[in-house]
Amino acid sequence: MTLPDPAAAVSQPLELWHAVVLGLVEGITEYLPVSSTGHLILASGLMGLNDPARKQAIDDFNIVIQGGAILAVLGLYWPSVVRMLRGLLGKDAKGFALFRNLVIAFIPAAVIGLLLDDWIEAKLFHAGPVLAALMLGGCFMIFLDKWRAGRFSGPKFHTQETTDVMDVTMKQALLIGCMQVLAMWPGTSRSMMTIAGGVIAGLRPRQAAEFSFLLGLPTLGAATCYKLAKNLYTSHKEGTPNMFEVLGVLPVIVGIVVAAASAAIAVKWLVGFLNKHGLAPFGWYRIGLAIVLFVLIWRGVVTIS
Repeated sequence: MTLPDPAAAVSQPLELWHAVVLGLVEGITEYLPVSSTGHLILASGLMGLNDPARKQAIDDFNIVIQGGAILAVLGLYWPSVVRMLRGLLGKDAKGFALFRNLVIAFIPAAVIGLLLDDWIEAKLFHAGPVLAALMLGGCFMIFLDKWRAGRFSGPKFHTQETTDVMDVTMKQALLIGCMQVLAMWPGTSRSMMTIAGGVIAGLRPRQAAEFSFLLGLPTLGAATCYKLAKNLYTSHKEGTPNMFEVLGVLPVIVGIVVAAASAAIAVKWLVGFLNKHGLAPFGWYRIGLAIVLFVLIWRGVVTIS
């Protein structure tokens, strides 16, 4: 078997329209509970970006452009960020409580992520696990919406729901953080698990989404920095081209900018949508996406590996 020549990948930069499409997909789906991973796999496959010479660079690119999603939340929720900074200076008790709770929610995924990142990529980043996560996640969201509405017998949701992210307790934050760990399974969706965790913990959907957005700042920030550092380190160690040399610097910048703009629009839209329609529509959408991906994988149009 002839291995792809690493040097050949340098002459295959990512076209700007590819970067725009991937940036749009990342920005729109990162904070929606529909799995950005599944959509990026679909988009990459349909655009023919699965060639072995740059497959790893594309995968890393899809993580790095999460930086755009981070910028979107920083801009939209800057007042909350300022309150947290004031809290660290001892000038805002609730701002400090929010910062503390985000740290509590971030720690479980940070620890497990560092320990299992390579194992997850090797064992779970395949068609079966991704499709199962999409399908089961969709069913879970439909069930959760009906449970919250009291349509099932058994334990009910809290009669007194948290209506402000500043009032989230440490216990609620820990539950959301533990739910975020489950999102490390490819195709699950970090947003789905953290929003669902917030609802289960007693937050209204709007506040659960807001806490999820803010929790994305450390979580996505850490993932982006880790993946970028890993790409550059592996390139230096093995003498292979890094992501920027394979794809080009400009496409990466374009991807991040587009992801930031589209994520800002998606976040604003999601808050209003959840208030009116709940989680179930996203559950049905995930089931549909799983079916579409299954057909495309079966037909050889898309690959997951």
